[in-house]
Amino acid sequence: MIMKIHTKTIYLSIFALSTVLLAACSGPQVRYGDAKAVETVNANYGSTDLQMIAEAMTRSLLQSKAISGSKDAPIVTLADVKNKTSEYIDTRVITDKIRTQLTKSGQVRFAVSVTEMQNQTDELKRQNQSGLYKNSTIAKTGNMQGAQYRIEGSIASIVKNTKDVKDVYYVFNLNLINNESGLLEWADEKEIRKTATR
Repeated sequence: MIMKIHTKTIYLSIFALSTVLLAACSGPQVRYGDAKAVETVNANYGSTDLQMIAEAMTRSLLQSKAISGSKDAPIVTLADVKNKTSEYIDTRVITDKIRTQLTKSGQVRFAVSVTEMQNQTDELKRQNQSGLYKNSTIAKTGNMQGAQYRIEGSIASIVKNTKDVKDVYYVFNLNLINNESGLLEWADEKEIRKTATR
């Protein structure tokens, strides 16, 4: 009887230990964090930089004479931001965040960008040439509205390294250009410096 209890205890202990080991080896523990918290994993471009750039550029652009002085919300289109840094940065995420904030303000309307134009023309062709839609509901060709302004810009960086320190300086430039006159109506920049020590 004592042997049975002892054997059962050993089997239970082995099972419990196996369960603990399996749980430990199952992979990383995942938890949610504050999306607005400052990200300091390394000195590379990150989520905090994205938020700082988008907020600063949106605030400045909404205060510009071209936008704040307009009776109606002007129509704007976005060009791709040029990445002049040595690291991979999805610049479309920057412009999408700026576009979202500007749209929420109600002070700007957006026409499709160059990268979105193919989807727009494909949709118009589908509605007008497939014969599947009631004529009164079809979006007619030739009625798209041209943008009065376009937004374009760039992000560049200067990186300095020593044995113990990595210093990264980012500068993000954004311009608002009048499509008809070709005049630069507004420009601003956001500078960010990050230092990582080993």
